[in-house]
Amino acid sequence: MILSSLRYLSVFTLPILAIISFRSSGWITFLPLIEAFFLIPLLELFFSPDPNNVTEAEEKLRLKNPVYDFLVYLVVPIHFYALWLFLNSVHPELDTVTLVGRITSMGMLCGVLGINVAHELGHRTKKYEQWMAKALLLTSLYMHFFIEHNRGHHRNVSTQEDPSSARYGEPLYLFWLRSVSQAYMSAWKIESDRLKKKGLSSFSLRNEMLQFQLIQIILLIGIYYYFGLQVMTFFLLAAVMGFLLLETVNYIEHYGLRRNKNENGRYERVMPTHSWNSDHIMGRMLLFELSRHSDHHYIASRKYQILRHMDESPQMPTGYPGMMLLASIPPLWFKVMNKKVNAIVRNC
Repeated sequence: MILSSLRYLSVFTLPILAIISFRSSGWITFLPLIEAFFLIPLLELFFSPDPNNVTEAEEKLRLKNPVYDFLVYLVVPIHFYALWLFLNSVHPELDTVTLVGRITSMGMLCGVLGINVAHELGHRTKKYEQWMAKALLLTSLYMHFFIEHNRGHHRNVSTQEDPSSARYGEPLYLFWLRSVSQAYMSAWKIESDRLKKKGLSSFSLRNEMLQFQLIQIILLIGIYYYFGLQVMTFFLLAAVMGFLLLETVNYIEHYGLRRNKNENGRYERVMPTHSWNSDHIMGRMLLFELSRHSDHHYIASRKYQILRHMDESPQMPTGYPGMMLLASIPPLWFKVMNKKVNAIVRNC
């Protein structure tokens, strides 16, 4: 049982490579990118997916094992330490390759490590875990994700009302524009509606969206004050890369899948068939089991260590890193995934 939890230590290869990047120069600064989008997809070609689930007794043991929680908590100080190193390591005198490599490494940390763990902790009920989730989202200037994802996306997933569910035939780059803008506006509406139900004004510090904007502005002002405008610009580029990686994951997770409406005009319950799943072990370990996404949407409160393979869920042909690469080339993506979506529709 201890060994099953320690395999997630592989997650920390990414920040280790990023720290190496911040202290190196030349092409070696791209090590995190190489690991995530070359080495991992390559290895997954040689390892078969593992659809096995643990027993109910093993689930209970995993939930009692504090190591699983400790590993996700450990991401928070490591991530902020890496951010501090990044801010101290980037300056305009660097050669172009080194500068781009370091920005890319920080962007990888924001998207693959920061936002992913924020997603896991954001579904927890303990306040300190939710605080950690918001702190991690801050590093990508994407704190509204905490509101929209939990109270919007999980309610509207795989419907036209959900900004984060990719439509059939929608290219990744158009999805970015739609999802980023509409998810942000959706978070404002969700929070405004919450306050109205309590008889409170939307224009007050009780509005979490307003709090988030102020916190993010304070962070940017702090970076500008201590490091200067150019370093702040480099940070902004890394943050944008971070949330675009998130949106790419959103794209592959629900592409083309749709929930039907019942006789009352309401959408059917979210089922495992409404999320793409991947059991490829390398991607699962790197992303704290995020790719077992069907079970996550079926029961959002389940912690990462007990997420299950669902026989009825549609399966991706490879792990998340490989699927993200495929999505970046829309003609290839459509050639592979449209056939799979059409097959699902025919079988419904």
